[in-house]
Amino acid sequence: MLENLHVKNLALIQEADVDFTDHLNVLTGETGAGKSILLGSMNLALGGRMSKDMLRAGAKEALVELVFYEDREEVLEKLARLDIRPEDQRIIISRRYSVTGRTSARINGEQVTLAALKEAGSLLLDIHSQHENQSLMNKEKHLEILDRYGMEQEKELRSQLKETYTAYRKVCSRLQQMEVPEEERLREKAFLEYEMAEIEQAQLKDGEEEQLEEAYQKMKNSGEIAEGLSMVMNLLGDSTESASQTAEELFLHSLRAIQRIKNYDNDILELSDELEELESLLSQFSSDVRHYLDQVSYDEREFQEVEDRLDKIRSIKARYGNTEEEVRKYYQKISEKKQLYEEYEETRKRLETQKEGYQQELEALCGQLSAIRKSVAEKLTGQIAEALKDLNFLEVQFSIDFHRLPYFTDNGYDEAEFLISTNPGQAPKPLGKIASGGELSRIMLAVKSVMAEKDQIGTLIFDEIDTGISGRTAQKVSEKLSMIAKSHQVLCITHLPQIAAMADSHFKIEKSTDGMMTTTTIASMDEKDSVGELARMLGGARITQAVLKSAQEMRMLAERQKSYAGHV
Repeated sequence: MLENLHVKNLALIQEADVDFTDHLNVLTGETGAGKSILLGSMNLALGGRMSKDMLRAGAKEALVELVFYEDREEVLEKLARLDIRPEDQRIIISRRYSVTGRTSARINGEQVTLAALKEAGSLLLDIHSQHENQSLMNKEKHLEILDRYGMEQEKELRSQLKETYTAYRKVCSRLQQMEVPEEERLREKAFLEYEMAEIEQAQLKDGEEEQLEEAYQKMKNSGEIAEGLSMVMNLLGDSTESASQTAEELFLHSLRAIQRIKNYDNDILELSDELEELESLLSQFSSDVRHYLDQVSYDEREFQEVEDRLDKIRSIKARYGNTEEEVRKYYQKISEKKQLYEEYEETRKRLETQKEGYQQELEALCGQLSAIRKSVAEKLTGQIAEALKDLNFLEVQFSIDFHRLPYFTDNGYDEAEFLISTNPGQAPKPLGKIASGGELSRIMLAVKSVMAEKDQIGTLIFDEIDTGISGRTAQKVSEKLSMIAKSHQVLCITHLPQIAAMADSHFKIEKSTDGMMTTTTIASMDEKDSVGELARMLGGARITQAVLKSAQEMRMLAERQKSYAGHV
């Protein structure tokens, strides 16, 4: 359940902190007081779109935070799959929005993506708005409701259906790709053979380009290399042209000098050993340089061969892949495509056979799913019809009409549509064609009341569920909301006193101004304040003793009704 809502700097709200309770929480207030801000803030917290105009004037940042208590194992398991683990069975969802346009979302202090936020929110909270009423006009929504109701019976079958349909679509796609005129197919085959031959002739080897590049750079710069190393040899002492002493001669003078005195002191002896070691290293270095110089020569033809080979390798990679591995993969791809063209008729026949096999499987699976749906539909329509009668549709007929689609989908071949008749003697007709706004609200409430027993969502929010209703019908809606609230936490934003009277917790949303700024506040009311708010809703601006008495009586009757219905 939703324990707490904290809102800061959002629209007209400077800061609000609301603690909700079990069962039916009702929020009321004057028109324009900001009731929609409450619903909007929850939508934002659960991943809704935010914009700068939602920020309170002068504020740099807005914050919405929701605290949920959740102890149901099935929901906790689903949250764990999202890597969300409650602390003390509480989930804290927060979302910030700054004046710069940046948003951040966190669950239990850990930053999460918007997708994860929405998925987690869908497990904890179900927000019903007038927009959702309109979704009932779309018959695709009808099949979705039916499938949610029968989810457990359909689960394994739907998984098998999706797997088969995916395989079927792959075969259909391959057959479509093969629908190429013979002349074009022959041209394509010839081109593939040309590409394959070019790659084969190149005979690429892993690491060959790097080795050739190293040899190429050595050959290309051999003159500069020889000149540099010759200078090194001259300085070391491998030349008789220089009148000055070489490094080798100077080193030998140093070695003789230290050898004459090395026996006078142990430290000098160690220095002498080090110098002798250096002399050995210098001699080895000189030998290595001479050997390298002997190798610094190349044949012009050899250089051209290396250059041509590099050009060939780079040309192949430029056309078919950046690496040897990518070229091999491309070769494998075009080789398979060429084979497909060579075995065109055999492949086409094989794919056609596979397609027919998958079609038969889909026919069977879709048939099974359709049979289950029709069986589930009987139970669902019965329960919705009963719920509609509770909502003052006294002579209602409700059914689901099935049509077969002319093609398969991963959701079967069914098209389902809700049919309803609210008047005796009138044949049921498509819901979207005959229901008024007020009727849609009640029909959706009936659906929600039935689905509430199936869905695992603990908190349901209804915004303006009372649109277009009054009198006895309003009373029936309030009783239905109270019934749902027996097993779920319900938050309801309303302008009808019949619904407000049924509240287990009553909150007032109020707007005030100091002449400079307008502020919306949300406050919990005690029994006395709740009766006063009911009187306002009944009598308007002037609250007489008679109106107040009516409000007290309405509240008393609501409590009696809840007690009679077994409300905790």
